[in-house]
Amino acid sequence: MYFVDVDDIVAEKIVVSKESLRGTHFRRAGPRQKVYFESDEVHACIVTCGGLCPGLNTMIREIVCGLYHMYGVTGVLGIEVRRIKRFLCSKHNPLTPKVINDIHKRGGTIFETSRGGHDTSKIVDSIQDRGINQEIRRPGLKVAVVGIPKTIDNDIPVIDKPFGFDTAVEEAQRAISAAHVESESTENGIGVVKQMGRHSGFIAMYATLASRDVDCCLIPESPFYLEGPGGLFEYIEKRLNENGHMVIVVAEGAGQELLSGNTCTMDNIDASGNKQLQDVGFWISQKIKDHFSKKQKLTINLKYIDPTYMICAVPSNASDNVYCTLLAHSAIHGAMAGYTGFTVGPVNGKHSCIPFQRITERQNKVVITDRMWARCLSSTNQPSFFSPKQLFAKIGDEKHGDNHVEDLAIK
Repeated sequence: MYFVDVDDIVAEKIVVSKESLRGTHFRRAGPRQKVYFESDEVHACIVTCGGLCPGLNTMIREIVCGLYHMYGVTGVLGIEVRRIKRFLCSKHNPLTPKVINDIHKRGGTIFETSRGGHDTSKIVDSIQDRGINQEIRRPGLKVAVVGIPKTIDNDIPVIDKPFGFDTAVEEAQRAISAAHVESESTENGIGVVKQMGRHSGFIAMYATLASRDVDCCLIPESPFYLEGPGGLFEYIEKRLNENGHMVIVVAEGAGQELLSGNTCTMDNIDASGNKQLQDVGFWISQKIKDHFSKKQKLTINLKYIDPTYMICAVPSNASDNVYCTLLAHSAIHGAMAGYTGFTVGPVNGKHSCIPFQRITERQNKVVITDRMWARCLSSTNQPSFFSPKQLFAKIGDEKHGDNHVEDLAIK
């Protein structure tokens, strides 16, 4: 019972209507009885890409140790580059369990990381010349490519969550706690905390639910407005009159449509092709200060906290350390079985091998008509900032989007 049956599959959706078709299933991850690669012929390569995330070093350690101890693979290299496009002349570090023994105690990555700017064809040629067979794919090459989901934003679809998310939520709470202490220690104190979340507000929402000290949570998926009846300013004044202090958590992608006309930075993109967002935390802090400076009867004391890159740089916590081990083992088993072009992760609690195209065709976002967002609103007691007309339109859009995605996924 140690090996996984090659015919085992995992359903993407476990709660469906009785009229639904069979839907999408993925191969279950785990060790196969038949191994495609010979251990003594394997040359594995590890590279870290994109921004920092808690658990990167843990993942590197578990891949190296897993290859060594489970399959006897000793040819493991780490790519240390400032830019992936310099792969041809970059430094390659031979990795052994002894070399990476305690790197999981450190944040960041021992290989450095970068965004974009690479020449794929030259990298493939270099990999072929070096005999690396577990890094990239080209027709006719015995090369397995495996990606492990890395983003603290939790915006990868299909899988339950990526590694680093639990640590990010835990660290986000520290900033919220500091803002709470600052706000309740002064008269009419307001603590504003900006959290990571370019297009998805999962960190802000889960940190809000976990802390119980937040009075208002603003995320990209839920539009809000500042002035007028039912607006943010009115709610802030009401909360201050009731409690004498409040904490606002805002995801970095929230409210960008409100400040997009202020500067031209929205037209700029980074090396990964993402639009460079404006600092909504600083902007909303200034707007709140300006608004209440006009009210002589209510003087506020506002403190703005931005912990975003502190969260990215910390080591992974116990939960993510265990999770990194599971993901690393699933990736190793899949690569040694000869699979390629896939990522790994739990789907409804069962670890699976998922084709790359399934996780890039859309982004995972907070569904504001779902129960989890309703729980968040119940925790903060904030208004939805939606008019009934906007809410019904949002429900219609989300239903249409879900059906469209399901139509694409059905086999």
